[in-house]
Amino acid sequence: FYDSMIKGNMRAAPLHSRMLRPLSRWAPLAAGRTAAVRCCHSPVWAAAPLPKPPSKGIVPGAPCPSLVLRLTPLLPNILQQPTRPVTYYGLRKGKRKTVKAVVKRFLRLHCGLWVRRKSGYKKKLWKKSTAQKKRLREFVLCNRTQSKLLDKMTTSFWKRRNWYVDDPYQKYHDRTNLSV
Repeated sequence: FYDSMIKGNMRAAPLHSRMLRPLSRWAPLAAGRTAAVRCCHSPVWAAAPLPKPPSKGIVPGAPCPSLVLRLTPLLPNILQQPTRPVTYYGLRKGKRKTVKAVVKRFLRLHCGLWVRRKSGYKKKLWKKSTAQKKRLREFVLCNRTQSKLLDKMTTSFWKRRNWYVDDPYQKYHDRTNLSV
């Protein structure tokens, strides 16, 4: 298509193949294999020439494979679960920064456990029963994996011990026989 545009021939390919041509070119490489490309690809405009995967059996008049078949190698990369393993880094010194959403939503006990509210404890209370509202007001302890992740997302400032007057969580800060 691009070659025909340069030569002045405006015989255009279908819109979906024009839009997804750069994606279909990199699809075999993104999947980690060198698959044969069945559709005729003309070079994409770029500053440096891009490496072409080896193409076998290209027939000039053959129809291009469907859109779904061309995007299937890309789907595993798109459908991966998003993760939040690390944290922010400061631009000046390169030190780790605290993720403020963690500090707002969770409370860290001095023994290393993290406490959170149950999800949806403020949502649509008009339709929930009294027993369900009571269960939602309870606090939940995070498991070991979540606690480690939350520790990575906060700095040592949030892990130090604080002494408050009439602290309602005082009896929960120190736990015996607990390995985290």
